[in-house]
Amino acid sequence: MKRITCLFLLCLSFLTAKSQEEQTTPLIKSIYFGGGSYYIDYQQVRELYDFLDSIDGLEQYDIIIHSHTDNIGSIEFNNLLSKMRSEAVLKRILEKGIPSEMISIKDFGELNPLYDNSTWKGKLSNRRVDVILKPPSL
Repeated sequence: MKRITCLFLLCLSFLTAKSQEEQTTPLIKSIYFGGGSYYIDYQQVRELYDFLDSIDGLEQYDIIIHSHTDNIGSIEFNNLLSKMRSEAVLKRILEKGIPSEMISIKDFGELNPLYDNSTWKGKLSNRRVDVILKPPSL
């Protein structure tokens, strides 16, 4: 009996730790753009809204918008494009009724790429905005 109780407590502590880890892991939805564009198509708007709707207690999260570009074009243009992309996503989130106080923005332009800009696939993947939901601290 003692051995079963110890095993149960060990399993319970593992599940509790995993649950706490999941609660502190940011949730990310990426929105992808065409080259030189800040237009968000209907399908991606729908996916963004579905993502936001799927979060229980959304009002407790911080929403962080990180916008990126590939390295085609000048640094100045990519900084402007990055800003226009984040503003387009912000507009859609605000239209959903989420208060602006919950949202912060960081525009990276072509700096800090997650993917390799020397490949076409990397460039496509870097043309994005990441909507990051940071859960409340425990």
